[in-house]
Formats: sequence, C-alpha cells, structure tokens
Amino acid sequence: MSKITPFLWFDSGLEDAIPFYTSIFKNTSVKNIHRGPDGKVFSANFELEGQHFKALNGGPQFTFNEAISLFVSCADQAEVDYYWDCLLADGGKPMQCGWLKDRFGLVWQIIPDVLGRYLTDPDAEKRTRCQAAMMEMVKISVEGLDKAYKGA
Repeated sequence: MSKITPFLWFDSGLEDAIPFYTSIFKNTSVKNIHRGPDGKVFSANFELEGQHFKALNGGPQFTFNEAISLFVSCADQAEVDYYWDCLLADGGKPMQCGWLKDRFGLVWQIIPDVLGRYLTDPDAEKRTRCQAAMMEMVKISVEGLDKAYKGA
C-alpha cells in the first residue's frame, strides 16, 4: 500500500458507490467494508486499477468539488468513450476539457494519452493549437486533437 491514499467523504452514498466504481474499472478489489450499529455502510477500503482508496459515509457537512479530481489515463478514443459513458451513467454531468462529475459528485478527468504528448511537443504552434482545441471540447476527441496537431 502506498504511503498516501485518497480518502473520499460521501454524504450517504458509499454503499452504492463501491459497486458502481468496481463495475467500471477492471482491476478492482474491495478490501473491507465496516458497518455501523444500524447495519449501514460506515466506511470502506477498496482499490481501483491499483490505486487504494479509503471512504466514509460522513454526512452532508462536506461535498466533492472541482478542487480535486481523479485523472484517468486512456490509451485511445474507445477507452475515453468507455469511461466517459460509464462514469456519467445515472446522473453524472459532463464538464469542459474532459472533466465530468459522476452521480456522487466526484470529479474525474478522462484524458487520452495523446493529449499529454501533444501539449508537451517542442513545437509551440502545435501545442497552442491542441490546447485551443481541447478548450473547446467537453469529452476529449482524439480525432479533434489529431487535426489540431496537424494544423488541419
């Protein structure tokens, strides 16, 4: 286990969130679930794609916001589409530049690997075109990025 682990504070949706997330990501495990005296889920430890998470049903005092997001690296457009569609299911909200808020309010960035390569290209014109194209997108389009990169 890594020294630093994200800790997620849910209002009361943790019991639904665990099967939601573990159904989307392929390499997952639920380490343990702790229930309170009322039998409801109180806290849990789980892994998604090798990243360990701790989570709590802590009540409405705190909510997720865009100040922190989970970044999903995607090999291609098919992977972008898969995670985008799955994480938006049942009430998620798309945002600009490949960001979305899932039905629990957790913010995700669904980003194709090619974007990182294009935004670090030594050619400043290519970088600028790709960044401008990305800023106009909601879900990131690899084809749109490729066209911007090529100046098409």
